[in-house]
Amino acid sequence: MFAAWMVPPIPSGAELTAILVVVCFSAGLNVYATVAMLGLLARAHALTLPPSLDPLSHWYAIAICAVLFAVEFIGDKIPVFDLLWNAMHTFVRIPAAALLTYAATAPLAEWERLLATLLGALIALAAHGGKIAARAAVTQSPEPFSNAALSLSEDAAVIFLTWFATRHAYAAAAIVFVALAAIVVMIRAVVGAMRNLFRGAEGALAEQTRPG
Repeated sequence: MFAAWMVPPIPSGAELTAILVVVCFSAGLNVYATVAMLGLLARAHALTLPPSLDPLSHWYAIAICAVLFAVEFIGDKIPVFDLLWNAMHTFVRIPAAALLTYAATAPLAEWERLLATLLGALIALAAHGGKIAARAAVTQSPEPFSNAALSLSEDAAVIFLTWFATRHAYAAAAIVFVALAAIVVMIRAVVGAMRNLFRGAEGALAEQTRPG
């Protein structure tokens, strides 16, 4: 009876929405750490997953995600390789966030589930795009430490936000919205810098090829 009292209820309504915002954002950064954290939190009775996501709490699912997280933990800190790894995971992180959202919103009407799934995928896409933009900027640095530091901060953010969402779902979602706003600004700055770089390169090339 005491154990049952300790188990939190399945999130629903606005609380579930806030948690899914955090989960989709975290999945856009590191889907393996996110899924492993969800499973571990469910095993620790810090979070009760919807029945459709119950397989995430099985030890085999946690173990597989933990192994894949370990692989990403190493590869994500190698300059240049991390860009290839993250580009490849465009086809993993965003669909995974969409599937998690679709599964978690089973009680909703189908059109509401599809809308929630689309929004979840867009949040994951924004987080993923911000990660790639930050890596592209940092990779230009000749030393490897900034790349490793950025990767470690992303891993820590995923673990912290996923756990924090189980304690303060709305505060965690607010942090994500602030981060999304910062990502939009950062992506615009990176795109603007790349445009200026290409324009400068085109101007220099035209100057060199201009006759006499």
